[in-house]
Amino acid sequence: MDLGIAGKRALVCASSKGLGRGCALALADAGVELVLNARGAEALEATAQEIRDTYGVPVTAVAADITSEEGRAQVLEQAGQIDILVNNAGGPPPGFWSDWDRADFIKALDSNMLTPIALMKALLPGMIDRGWGRVVNITSASVKSPISQLGLSNSARAGLTGYVAGTSRQVAKHGVIINNLLPGSHDTDRIRTMIQQTADRTGTSYEEAAKERDEACPTGRIGTAEDFGATCAFMCSQYVAFMVGQNILLDGGSFNSTF
Repeated sequence: MDLGIAGKRALVCASSKGLGRGCALALADAGVELVLNARGAEALEATAQEIRDTYGVPVTAVAADITSEEGRAQVLEQAGQIDILVNNAGGPPPGFWSDWDRADFIKALDSNMLTPIALMKALLPGMIDRGWGRVVNITSASVKSPISQLGLSNSARAGLTGYVAGTSRQVAKHGVIINNLLPGSHDTDRIRTMIQQTADRTGTSYEEAAKERDEACPTGRIGTAEDFGATCAFMCSQYVAFMVGQNILLDGGSFNSTF
């Protein structure tokens, strides 16, 4: 399927590894020019070079902390005109409700709510002027079904979801489409760490804990970065012009609901 976005320019955050990398690869496969961002320069440049070699699209790699004002300014300066924004950031650490204080919540909000909002505020005006734009915010399945030990993530991502609900409907008439993509369990470093923690806590092997997690999903497996990237690329395509402010759950059917 031709997604109709070849030659567009995308900024993909946290794209050196994991789900962000999967999104970058899928967009490159669709012919999109890329601006990649992550904190670690070595892994970021490795991903950028792999995309250049494999897909032949221009790639700019900007190693910076996107959650800081200085980092955002650096990324935006090198990004130039952006047609597609994929907001992504690692989730805050798990814990218990009594573990967190105000500083923990502020850090989570900065990373998972305020930074995506700041990037949208910076890039939406240009998209509106050109009459076309796509924004995909990678949030979490916990927005629909909160995970008790991820209270920091639940809170910050729910706040971003509320912001998008209103903003997406204000800019849609200008051809700018904003939606959220909600991952469930995917084969990423974060999930592998959580599987290892489960194995350690229960006294089982990593393989046994991973098998149990796989079997808990109706598909019999957790997702892959390729699964996720393909969905993200579609949500950036010409075909979503009438999909506004939606929360697309990608969890293999784990969230059990009629609606």
